[in-house]
Amino acid sequence: MATRTFKLLHVVGTRPNFMKVAPIMAAARCWNEAPAPERAVSDVTFRQVLVHTGQHYDQRMSEVFFDELGLPQPDHYLGVGSGSHAEQTARVMLAIEPTLVAESPDLLLVVGDVNSTLAAALVARKLGIAIAHVEAGLRSQDRDMPEETNRLLTDQLSDMLFTTCRDADKNLLREGIPSRRIHFVGNPMIDSLEAHRRKIDASTIVRELGLIPGGYAVVTLHRPSNVDEPEGLRRLARTLRRLADRIPLVFPLHARTRARLAEFGLIEGLEREASLRLIEPLGYLDFVALMQEARLVLTDSGGIQEETTVLGVPCLTLRHNTERPVTISEGTNRLVDPDDAAAIQGAVATVLSTPALRDLHRPEGWDGRASERIVGDIARWLAGGCAGSPEDKSRQGA
Repeated sequence: MATRTFKLLHVVGTRPNFMKVAPIMAAARCWNEAPAPERAVSDVTFRQVLVHTGQHYDQRMSEVFFDELGLPQPDHYLGVGSGSHAEQTARVMLAIEPTLVAESPDLLLVVGDVNSTLAAALVARKLGIAIAHVEAGLRSQDRDMPEETNRLLTDQLSDMLFTTCRDADKNLLREGIPSRRIHFVGNPMIDSLEAHRRKIDASTIVRELGLIPGGYAVVTLHRPSNVDEPEGLRRLARTLRRLADRIPLVFPLHARTRARLAEFGLIEGLEREASLRLIEPLGYLDFVALMQEARLVLTDSGGIQEETTVLGVPCLTLRHNTERPVTISEGTNRLVDPDDAAAIQGAVATVLSTPALRDLHRPEGWDGRASERIVGDIARWLAGGCAGSPEDKSRQGA
């Protein structure tokens, strides 16, 4: 039987995208290298194209993540940079359209909920290119979050929706997505963590920072709701200074957060706290190693809620909602009102008074093999095994 090669075009725009795309691209390479009889669809192979929109425009940090995760250099770099949500989405749309036309992929793969994800999906749909959305169906039920808009619209545009948890399946079904388009596969971000465990364990970042394993907390903040409003950020800064009296804090500063702290005159006060370390953003391996040895993590990040669940590290998410409730019901996560200093201090006190637990239950499918399942489902879909695939449409004369 002749081999059929299908072109997959992956789009990344921000660092969290890198951790999700890297294992999928690696799984597709392994698929190609496997003997035909060992492939679930023996006559299907893949050609992969990687597009980096440049939504995260810190090239130094992007290069670190590419190197550490084993991602190939992008075939196309669009360099869209920063701007308002509308400006950034529009720039990605304008920049990616000629690339999609020239490459003419059989399937566009987008991940997560950033502006690049929605922009690429919109252009692909207008061009009649099939779309797969990895990490589909996550919902915070907060329409004020720009990411929620990106999730909702990308899911409506997509032909294949890969979910990380059963709650996401239910969300999609409630929104009228046909069940045949929904594929529960587990969490590819955890695939990256598991694939690099040995390198993470070998990191020396904790020792370099002079920290005692289990004797410090990690802080990350970057969401506009926490850092863009002066009084809210001032409250959080005061709270962090008080927490530093209880446990040393390490705070890798997102570029947006550093800029706001400086703009609002808060950074000097934080820098004066001996037990509060403001450091530059870390690469993937060092950052996961730093979390792995922490007593707890305070964050407003979505991905960190997932990683701490697998690492068994208590996570206090400084938000009013989460699109990842499975990290609360089955993981180590807890929501804490970012505007309530007493609630944050109380939650930290509870964690510190509770024995540390590392070996906890993992959510279903968070086993390091989600990417293999994604690639297998894509192969079957492209080969015509599911309604709506290119092969299926051609048979119907679509």
